[in-house]
Amino acid sequence: MLTVKDLHSYYDKAHILQGVSLKVDQGQVACLLGKNGMGKSTTVKSIMGITPPQIRSGQIIFEEREITRWPSNKVSRLGISYVPEERRIFPLLTVRENLTLGLDIAGATRDEKMNALEKIYESFPRIHERLNQLGEGLSGGEQQMLAIARAMVMKPRLILMDEPTEGLMPLLVQEIKKIILALKTSRITVLLVEQSAAMALDVSDLVYVMEKGSILFQGTPKAFREDSKLMKELLGV
Repeated sequence: MLTVKDLHSYYDKAHILQGVSLKVDQGQVACLLGKNGMGKSTTVKSIMGITPPQIRSGQIIFEEREITRWPSNKVSRLGISYVPEERRIFPLLTVRENLTLGLDIAGATRDEKMNALEKIYESFPRIHERLNQLGEGLSGGEQQMLAIARAMVMKPRLILMDEPTEGLMPLLVQEIKKIILALKTSRITVLLVEQSAAMALDVSDLVYVMEKGSILFQGTPKAFREDSKLMKELLGV
């Protein structure tokens, strides 16, 4: 479904991604691990068409269509959703308004909106309870759930998640884990950037580990877990 080939991305003159290549098949959850500053977030931003960074060379292919350097609004119309590290919900809009904004932009009919929202409410009962609450009044965990729900409401085929468990209590990390496993059951493809290696390895089919802008490991969670020396070198665990 998603193929990245020899991607080189920059922030001004800083060469961040130095030949990144990865592949995620339909229905897979692939995790992108590595220490801070290794290029993980830059990878998903490059795929999503967010600038900066700027792509200097390489290819991004989604469902056999090259989308390298496409703007994010055009990328999203292909069925790719993005859950940013900073969550970026609209703090002065209600939960309902945050969820329906994308549907309004897409021109969904009233029935389409209702059907989409009902499915979200089933997956996120806590969000359903707070529909009329402003985004800024939600807890950090609730804001993260809203960010994921907002990505899901458009019925994407691929979701890019950047650090969805950052700063969350262990109980909420488990909630996010359940959500990702449910996406996997629904055959929605996920590329997950994550600091919590234990959680990421539990939900993933494929592991990529980054070091200084390059992919240094590619394999199954089982193979990565069995290489304790590599885990310590690349993740410090």
